[in-house]
Amino acid sequence: MKALLNSLNENELSLVRETERERLVELDEDALAHLHDRVRRARNKYVGLYRREGGAKVVEHGGRGKARPKNLRNAQKAEVFEDALARVSRALAQAARRSATELKNLRLDAVRKARNTAPPRPAAPERRTRPATAPRAKAPSPATRKRRASSMAKGARRQAKRDAR
Repeated sequence: MKALLNSLNENELSLVRETERERLVELDEDALAHLHDRVRRARNKYVGLYRREGGAKVVEHGGRGKARPKNLRNAQKAEVFEDALARVSRALAQAARRSATELKNLRLDAVRKARNTAPPRPAAPERRTRPATAPRAKAPSPATRKRRASSMAKGARRQAKRDAR
């Protein structure tokens, strides 16, 4: 494993080093998500290389599995980045759970503060008054009252029919 890490180029090695536990603890959720994307892209790159080069050697060796010794470096790099991706995924899941819990607690605190805890006051009789600018509504005509009553009765019959089912 150390030999493989030493054979990585500087960018790849620094990416793998960023996934060490000590460094992951320092990152927030957004930084972890960004790192997760970068590591996943690197892993996908070497998985793709392994599959493509293995597929190209099928004719010569008879299968990707038989061609694996010739394609071992790409497979090992893919495995290194797969392990790194697992570490970052675990840290990202923990950070997401932590932030979800914090948000839930903030919402609950806000609800608790907004809750009315004072004893109910006796309701004082309030007179409703219309604003001076609002026009006074006309009294409904007998025909309008009959139409409304008929409509309400029809709705009541429908509801009774549904309730009886």
